[in-house]
Amino acid sequence: MDQTARTKYAAAYYRCRPKHERCDDFSIRHPQMPTGKRAKIFSPFAALRGFDEAIDDKKKTYIDKIELNEEAQNVLNQKLVHLNELTRNLRIARENRVIASVTYYVPCSDEFHEAYGCRGSYETVKGIIWKVDPLLTRTLTVGDLEIEFSDISDIVIEEGA
Repeated sequence: MDQTARTKYAAAYYRCRPKHERCDDFSIRHPQMPTGKRAKIFSPFAALRGFDEAIDDKKKTYIDKIELNEEAQNVLNQKLVHLNELTRNLRIARENRVIASVTYYVPCSDEFHEAYGCRGSYETVKGIIWKVDPLLTRTLTVGDLEIEFSDISDIVIEEGA
């Protein structure tokens, strides 16, 4: 950049904001922007909506599903039988309000990830156990979430149940 261009831009850079009378023609046609809206102009934006989330999903590590040994499976079955007794129907489930933490397997749902269909991750949800259905659906309902027995790896029942 040559010297004349620098001085030209320097003069514009150091010039103050123009002052206008409150009711002159320019102020009426171009009212001053509130500071909150002005700050919005310079705030960053996401040009590709959902791109950051997609990148974070790619960073997530997935593991193989852990098969429980016979002893762990028996302990889990005993807990499910106990929960079934405490939540035989909705009325009994409301009275008992059994709170538990359930750790379960979630398969990878990102079809563009290399782990899709073969790996997943373990998540833990804590809430009120509303229903245990060992016959028809073989599911456990925690809050609004229905989890299959085959995906459950651990259940921790809070004291008092």
